[in-house]
Amino acid sequence: MSLDEGDVLDGIGNIIFQEPSDYYPRPKPASFESKTLQTGEVLQLRLVGHDPLWGHHLWNGAQVVTDYLYDHVATLVHGRTVLELGAGAGLPSIAAAIWGAKQVVVTDYPDPDLVQNMQMNIEAAKDVLAESANIVAKGHVWGASTDPLLSCLSPGYCGFDTLILADLLFNHSQHAALLSTIQSTLIHLPHARALVFFTPYTPWKFDKDMAFFDLARKGGFRVEKVVEKVMDKLMFKDDRGDELLRRTVFGYELSYENLGFD
Repeated sequence: MSLDEGDVLDGIGNIIFQEPSDYYPRPKPASFESKTLQTGEVLQLRLVGHDPLWGHHLWNGAQVVTDYLYDHVATLVHGRTVLELGAGAGLPSIAAAIWGAKQVVVTDYPDPDLVQNMQMNIEAAKDVLAESANIVAKGHVWGASTDPLLSCLSPGYCGFDTLILADLLFNHSQHAALLSTIQSTLIHLPHARALVFFTPYTPWKFDKDMAFFDLARKGGFRVEKVVEKVMDKLMFKDDRGDELLRRTVFGYELSYENLGFD
């Protein structure tokens, strides 16, 4: 006899109530979105069917930060080491690997479905990745030890040149953890940048989104606004709040305020 979720047993192990086979909703299947890069490559990105961490969307922030990487490919991508946090489908990371990053580590919460999905998108892009491309998918909890991420780097490297954070600031309780991971992984050199792109999907909490940058300043970072782009469409048209804000992607660069170099 096999037991399923929802089965109720009597005192001697007999099933006295059994849920119908269709009682619980079936998991939603994965979906796919196509993205054409500025250099012509077409990526078929797999999105998990549903995820409490919102990995089942291709977020506006990820698309706009990908455009920004292309516009600054010489300084942010070519020959650089790249780390993405909360990556979901991993669009900007895969684009960076295509565009000549030295090493790319794409991460999300260590849920098996999320990590496997990132790996599947890497595998699906093999036809447009150079043989020398170095990109891996890892699980990471913000604020936890970053040693497993840093161990992905080649010998002699002690941090990443470029960090990508796309549409993560809505998780206000995790701002300190996010900043901790940035501080532990962004290499202490003048060219290093953390790209923080987001849309205020809940406009009435915009000040809480922006509080992350106050925290970053206190943590020793210079904060510079570099992008403000209004998207053509809303991601969630039935949500409430200021429509213009919900269509706008804001992009910021974090760099070290004082490295102590002469």
